[in-house]
Amino acid sequence: MGMTITEKILAQHAGRDCVRPGELIQVDVDLALANDITAPMAIEVFEDLGTEGVFDREKIAMVQDHFVPNKDILSAEQVKVMRGFVRKHGIKHFFELGETGIEHVVLPEKGLVSPGDLVIGADSHTCTYGAMGAFSTGMGSTDLGVILATGKTWLKVPGSIRLVFEGKLAQWVGGKDLILHTLGILGVSGAVYQSLEFAGDVLGQLSMAHRFTMANMAIEAGAKNGIFEPDDITRRYVEGRCERPGTYYRSDADATYERVIPVQVDSLEPQVAFPHSPDNVKPLSHVNGIKLDQVFLGSCTNGRLDDFRDAAGVMKGQRVAKGTRFIVIPGSPTIYREAMKEGLLETFLEAGAVIGPPCCGPCLGGHMGILASGEKALSTSNRNFKGRMGHPESEVYLANPSVAAASAVLGRIGSPAEI
Repeated sequence: MGMTITEKILAQHAGRDCVRPGELIQVDVDLALANDITAPMAIEVFEDLGTEGVFDREKIAMVQDHFVPNKDILSAEQVKVMRGFVRKHGIKHFFELGETGIEHVVLPEKGLVSPGDLVIGADSHTCTYGAMGAFSTGMGSTDLGVILATGKTWLKVPGSIRLVFEGKLAQWVGGKDLILHTLGILGVSGAVYQSLEFAGDVLGQLSMAHRFTMANMAIEAGAKNGIFEPDDITRRYVEGRCERPGTYYRSDADATYERVIPVQVDSLEPQVAFPHSPDNVKPLSHVNGIKLDQVFLGSCTNGRLDDFRDAAGVMKGQRVAKGTRFIVIPGSPTIYREAMKEGLLETFLEAGAVIGPPCCGPCLGGHMGILASGEKALSTSNRNFKGRMGHPESEVYLANPSVAAASAVLGRIGSPAEI
């Protein structure tokens, strides 16, 4: 009996020829990561273990990304803890101001993840790296603290759901719409502790940015990980970026799946997730005149250069509607620089946007765009739970970057076709 791509990666990292869903295995970790919120707790656990040194100073990444620059004394103290730990143990990959951005954007961009890797992060959206054909998943800070010391962790092998996307994408439709549509099918608990395996001819139409978006939001269906089989698009992304070439696993033809779900995309239009859940999805044509106080373009889901190009293409020569705030935050300094060179930031600024430094920004209700009571926002981020971006009586809608740009101009949720 064959294995899925996820099972093959787990078997290799467990030193076994074969694994099956439900088995409990111990695996070696290729990369462990934490951010300014989760690292201090993991460090405390590590120190309680009494271990002298970390398992590998080159296989740990610490990223300031949630409250950057530090917004208050508490956030400054959290980063101070990270900085002290990094210096003490000589950790190679520490991203501070000037270098830092959103962890799930920066790490693949810097070549720290390769196809076939096993990555554990103290952040739920660590599943992003599945876009590269890696097994990546989030765990709690306690788990990560032990990994910092041992380089190992325990995992239950997940079963797999294979999503087969077929057809041709319409204009303004991309990875964000595919994953929102998928969430509408599965629901937020429809893939609990499953591996979401993305497949089908449509994937060849998607850049890495769109794939990162889809893998990132696998967790919104409760999945353990989301994963793509690496292909030539992956290879072009990896070459010249990653020191390690990686291993290009593919699922066997006779691999076993919990479910195989065909998804026909020919008639798919841009999708909008309504409050207060990512699976509360409607086609854009079914959205009627919802006025917006704020639009946010950014996050680990849609803060990449391709996302900015899509949004700027819609916004060129337009103005943000009076009464609507448009916040743009690049995912990394590299994206910031390239967007500036291409004139994308100029397009946004001329339209009336505010550009923030590379970080998570308002995505988690942290800072630089908190919503007040009764306000409505459209965001390109991944979650719209009650109170996610501010006041519990605010509302957050999710959509792709093109729809976000059009909506900022219209002052209401609307289509790029209207611009």
